[in-house]
Amino acid sequence: MRKLHWIALASVTAVLALGSSGMQAQAAKCVKAGGQATMITEDLAKFMATAALNNSITGMGAKAVGPVSMKCEGGMAMPTCVARQKACK
Repeated sequence: MRKLHWIALASVTAVLALGSSGMQAQAAKCVKAGGQATMITEDLAKFMATAALNNSITGMGAKAVGPVSMKCEGGMAMPTCVARQKACK
C-alpha cells in the first residue's frame, strides 16, 4: 500500500512538472506585429505607423523585442509606411 502512495505521488509530480513547463513555453510566444499609416508627408506617415505599431503591441499585451523595421511607398504624394517589430507575450 505504501508503494502505491509513492507511485501516485511521483505521477502527480511528473504531471505538474510537465504542465508548468508547457505553460512557460506557450507564454513565450512571439509574433511579428505591425502598424500602417498613410499621411501627407513621409515623416508623418512614419510617426503614425510607429504609433499604430505600439498600440498593436500594447493591445495584445505583449512586449516589443528588437528593432523596428520601416518600409515606405508612394513617394511624395500620400506615402504609406508600414512599421513591423517582433513582440512576445
